[in-house]
Amino acid sequence: MPDWLTNMEPHWAWLSLGVLLAAAEIVAPGFFLIWLGAAAIVTGIIAWIVPIAIPAQLAIFAVLSFVALYGARRWLRANPITTTDPHLNQRGGRLIGEVLTVTKAIEDGRGRARVGDGEWPVRGPDVAEGTKVRVVSADGGVLVVEPA
Repeated sequence: MPDWLTNMEPHWAWLSLGVLLAAAEIVAPGFFLIWLGAAAIVTGIIAWIVPIAIPAQLAIFAVLSFVALYGARRWLRANPITTTDPHLNQRGGRLIGEVLTVTKAIEDGRGRARVGDGEWPVRGPDVAEGTKVRVVSADGGVLVVEPA
């Protein structure tokens, strides 16, 4: 093992771990690693101010991680993150209310309709090709339509 690594002060290892965990949260978002990173940074600050043994530092990190994760989970349950756009990343949901043109007649409840420069599968009452239909809901990748 390199000398610089064996001679490193423990607080620098904790501070580095905290920064790495925070950076990992950016790469793999899940709102979890940031709390472990915060616990590691606080552990590093405590180890810097009060020189304590490595086992005690590990215990402090474990306790701080638990407190941070539990506190964040509790706070997020009380204050859920809401979006201003409930259909974000739900393209079918965004099409509700749109009027489309049927490109393949709806027979036995199934057909296709033009959406922008493409076609989507649709489900609804039987209508002929070229008929205008309105999207009333989305069921996965299938639009549920009714005559416009």
